[in-house]
Amino acid sequence: MPRWKSLSGTLFRVLAVWLVSSLTLLVLAALLPDFRLQSAGGDSLTRTAFTAALGAGAFGLLSALVWPLLVRALLLVPALVIGLLVFFLNGSLLLLALDLIPEGRGQAAPETAVIVAAVMSATSSAASGFLAVRNDEAYHRRLVRLAGRRRGRRSGAARGPATPGTVFLQLDGLGHDLLCEAVRGDRPLMKTVARWTGDSHRLTPWRTDWSSQTGASQLALLHGSNEDLPAFRWYEKETRTLVVSNRPTSAAELQRRAIERTGDGGLLAYDGASRGNLFSGGADQVALVMSVAARRGKHNRSRAGYFAYFSDPANATRTAVSFVAEVVREIVQSLRTRFRRERPRVPRGGLYPVIRAFATVVERDVVVAAVIGDMIAGRTAVYADLVGYDEVAHHSGPAHRDALQVLRSLDRAIALIARAARHAPRPYRVVLLSDHGQSHGPTFLDRYGLSLGDLVRAGCGLPVPRRAGRTPSGAEAREAARAALHRPEEAGGQRTEKTEGPASSHPLVLASGNLGLVSFPDVPGRITREELDRRHPALLGTLANHPGIGFVLVRSAAHGPVVLGPSGAEHHLDTGHILGTDPLAPFGAGAAEAVRRTDRFPHTADLMVNSAYDPTTGAVHAFEEQIGSHGGLGGAQSHPFLLWPVELTPPGPEDGPLTGAEQVHQVLRRWLGEAEGPQLPLGPGADELRREVPPAEGFPSPDPAPQDKPR
Repeated sequence: MPRWKSLSGTLFRVLAVWLVSSLTLLVLAALLPDFRLQSAGGDSLTRTAFTAALGAGAFGLLSALVWPLLVRALLLVPALVIGLLVFFLNGSLLLLALDLIPEGRGQAAPETAVIVAAVMSATSSAASGFLAVRNDEAYHRRLVRLAGRRRGRRSGAARGPATPGTVFLQLDGLGHDLLCEAVRGDRPLMKTVARWTGDSHRLTPWRTDWSSQTGASQLALLHGSNEDLPAFRWYEKETRTLVVSNRPTSAAELQRRAIERTGDGGLLAYDGASRGNLFSGGADQVALVMSVAARRGKHNRSRAGYFAYFSDPANATRTAVSFVAEVVREIVQSLRTRFRRERPRVPRGGLYPVIRAFATVVERDVVVAAVIGDMIAGRTAVYADLVGYDEVAHHSGPAHRDALQVLRSLDRAIALIARAARHAPRPYRVVLLSDHGQSHGPTFLDRYGLSLGDLVRAGCGLPVPRRAGRTPSGAEAREAARAALHRPEEAGGQRTEKTEGPASSHPLVLASGNLGLVSFPDVPGRITREELDRRHPALLGTLANHPGIGFVLVRSAAHGPVVLGPSGAEHHLDTGHILGTDPLAPFGAGAAEAVRRTDRFPHTADLMVNSAYDPTTGAVHAFEEQIGSHGGLGGAQSHPFLLWPVELTPPGPEDGPLTGAEQVHQVLRRWLGEAEGPQLPLGPGADELRREVPPAEGFPSPDPAPQDKPR
């Protein structure tokens, strides 16, 4: 910040606090009989206000000059005595300030002076804290000071190791192309990141797996594997369990499975800290981590970050004011989009303004403070997730002005962390990355008038809501199903025969962005194409030929995994044989391999449905109420970024194109090793970590690991 701007900001805060203190004196003089700011004969309001300003100024100046000296003189006095003396000393300073007012206009009884001084101190502190809400420099100094105090109480002031530590900051949902736009031009949206990309860091995109969402990406980034994680949510038939990645029990189980599969504790298993993530990465220091939130007992520290942060009143004031401002901002922005009739648009009422404010303000502030504390403590590896942009982009759109404002605030948070590194006991390297991007477009429901669940039920010949039945695609699907089942036609739009028989299999339809999952719970294992055609002859054709569907993955008894597209197009994944136009062609290189990998997962749904994608506009159609979505293939959602310091080895040709979060994990792991830092525990050490993560509630106990079985 330019020096003139910093000085003008300081001057403004001083004048504002002085004004508040003066008004406080005027109010107290009107309320308290033993306190006056006028001469015996009375004064005009202007003269009284001038007297209040002189008294407030004198009291503030004396407090600034005398109070530090008094504190030094009282260092040896017991804390309880100091607490009692504070009120009397403040009252004495106020009496002295009133004596400095010319012509004796300021007078107060000693006991009243104590009350007036206490109220003035409280109001001036509140005003100062309110004005410091947007002052990042003051906020930075306070966070570093608090973190330094905690570190000093724990371990003294000794310097840390000479080897650098690494901070991984995940900007949730920010795609590579949008980041390039945000750092471009003379006045970039993200000034700190723009400076890095042009100087100290290098930028590259990477490609996600088919499931382009935080659960799949972050599990692989932190634990090295996202095997058998087909979507954000899915149904497991053998246990009749609905797995949702951001539920504590599900996250704990997914982390346990990954540790079981890879044989090591995770990226952060050596002197690491995990902040604001779904998974711990094996870190001992955790805060706001979903996979440990379900634990009970003294070892659960997932919420400790909130208590540590809000224990400081100044932090609480800053965050509370920003929280309220964010709620108001969301309400105003939502009304603006309605008045301007912007399309596409999704509902943004209910609790969403509060949820948005929590993600963009509370969680951001707590995570940033925790990361600064980790650096001051000298920890070797820190991984933190900043989720605010992803939350706003879902409801506003990834490139909408509302979401871009959040990027500006995230850039300020990154700058705070970078500045705090100067006070750390060891050097730090900051790596920025994202777990996925976001693709825009109207929702499937908004574009076609029915949900994916409605379309599936119509294709199965099951009842659908009247609203969905009246849409062209819904009516067409129902008529196709009735013709395939040899059912009578409907007369006048009304049903003439019940289409739901006792042998029907009710499908379970789940959505993960623009990826839909259809399961038939009564069928053990994955249903085959042949069995599905026998049960619901119209379903596959209804889905594959719908204009909002890009492709459908189904398992065939004769041909293995088959990708179905419109007009009878097929892509046989095992042989590469294509009938008609390849339904995967619009989704670019690597789409077939991503779908083939997911098909191998034990818990892949009976049908995996990906929405249509327009390569020209980059638009997809989410099966959820999101106009910025991710979870499947198509557009920017599949292309996150990796921004690393130049002193680290680039992900060079030996790594090949970065495809899948598991490859990125290997790069991150190599970078930690280049600092001669964490040696990740393998083999027997991982067994102990694995046993520390018990199966989550609602999931079956696992079989013993191979090395734990009797030999």
